[in-house]
Formats: sequence, C-alpha cells, structure tokens
Amino acid sequence: MCPRAEDHYSHFPESTPLAAEGGIKAHSRRGSFAKNWWAKRWIAVLEGFEIGARLGRGRRYARRGQVLSIDVDRELVTAEVQGSRAKPYKVAITVKALSKDEWVEVGEKLASQARFAAKLLAGEIPQDIEAVFDEVGLSLFPDPLHDLQTHCSCPDWSNPCKHIAAVYYLLGEEFDRDPFLIFKLRGMEREALMELLGGTRPEAATEPEPVPLPEEPLPLDPPQFWHPGPLPDDLFGEVRIAAVPAALPKRLGNFPFWRGEKPFLSTLEPVYAGASAIGIAAFLSEASSSRES
Repeated sequence: MCPRAEDHYSHFPESTPLAAEGGIKAHSRRGSFAKNWWAKRWIAVLEGFEIGARLGRGRRYARRGQVLSIDVDRELVTAEVQGSRAKPYKVAITVKALSKDEWVEVGEKLASQARFAAKLLAGEIPQDIEAVFDEVGLSLFPDPLHDLQTHCSCPDWSNPCKHIAAVYYLLGEEFDRDPFLIFKLRGMEREALMELLGGTRPEAATEPEPVPLPEEPLPLDPPQFWHPGPLPDDLFGEVRIAAVPAALPKRLGNFPFWRGEKPFLSTLEPVYAGASAIGIAAFLSEASSSRES
C-alpha cells in the first residue's frame, strides 16, 4: 500500500451504499474520531496517505454504520463493510509484528522505569513510550510503507479505499477504549506485555478472603426444623438504591465495537437506575405486606 500524492478520481460521483442493519456506528458524530494521543497517532497514519475524498467518505461510512463486523487478532484486522453492492466487501489490515527478541529488548527498557507499567495498568499509554522504541530502532506504531498492508475486495483501485478508511477510523475509537489492542497488533498480548514489564494485571489482584461464619446447628425438634419461625425485620440489612447506577459496567468499560445508537454506558445507566427503583419499590411493598400479615 502506498500513499498517493493526489486523488485523481475524487471528481467522480460517490456511489450510494446500501443501508446496513445492525452495523457498528462511530461514537463521534463530527470532528475527530479519537480522544487519546495514541488513537490520534494511529489515525494520523491513515490520513498521511492523502487519499483525498475517500477519507471523508470513509468517515461517513463509519458514522452511518456501514461496517458490519470487525475482528482484531495478532497482526491482522478483518472486517466486512456494506457498500453499494449486495455482497459486503471484505477488508483486511495486516500489521507487521515485532519479533520476540525485539519485544524483549523493548521490555527491558520499559521495565527499567516503573512508571511505564503503572500507566499501562491504569489503561493509558505514556506518550514518551515512543522514545523507548526509538532507542532500540523500533516503532510502536506501524510504518505505512514497511509495516502496514491493506486489502479490500471492492473494485476501487485506490488502496486504502473508503471501506478500509471506515474500518481504520473505527479502530481508532476502539484504541481509545482499549490501548492494548495496539500492542496486540504488533504481536504482544496484554498478559505477556505485563509479564514482560514485571507488572500485575488488575484482574489478578487478590480479593480478601471472606470471614467464615460459624456453623449454625440444626434444630433437633422436627416441627421446628420444617416450620421455622418468622424472619427478622433486619435480615437484609439496609436496603437502598446504589449511589452510582451501573457501577459494575462502568468498571468494565465500554463494550467493544458497540452497535447502539448511543454509547454503551449511556444506554445502560438509565436502565440500571430504573430497575433499581422498581426493585426497591417491590421489595419494600413485599416487606410491608409480610409485616402486616
């Protein structure tokens, strides 16, 4: 894939894509597709190809949900994009992986400063990480001429085409959510990277051991065993609506390649809030009826 100085065919009328059902829609409605510096850096690689109007068309495809699926694996991204023909086009983006020895060399440099592991554990890529790669003659982000290849089954001669551009933009948004995908494309899984840095995965943090409760002896009297007495009023302790709705999904983060009209967490939060209100109303009603009877 090579950059073109000028899009010679940008004056041709744009074909109208068929409507796509359930496609992946970009979160951004206008302006930039990326928030964090590493996602912007990824998109800058695409925009450096100077493919003219195809960039704008790719943005529109990404925002209207023309991309039907995206799968990210080591060194390879595959996708399907609905274009103007009935059969979706198949897109492949191949990223050259760094070798095991190269990753070991980078890992030794990164492990020498604890802040790199700390930032990555917090879900961020420190901006000066690129200087570490430069020191050993490597790059975290793919060089467009040597480390990146793209292919689309559409008839457009341009490479990258608008279908590739649409996938590329959505990847930029996904990198905002999960920066470890960038390392994965370069051949390093998250777990292996943290092991290389001597860090600990957040999900591997040990939970405190629950305090065992003393065993309650069973009643010896059969009627008492089969017909226990009334439950105490404070059996469940304090029952109240959570101060932060959808706290668990917020800890887990946004859903990868979310297909909804609104962002994933924005969609879930009112559902959790409404369900909590209904649940506590039902509980209090049942508890009140139980006390009255």
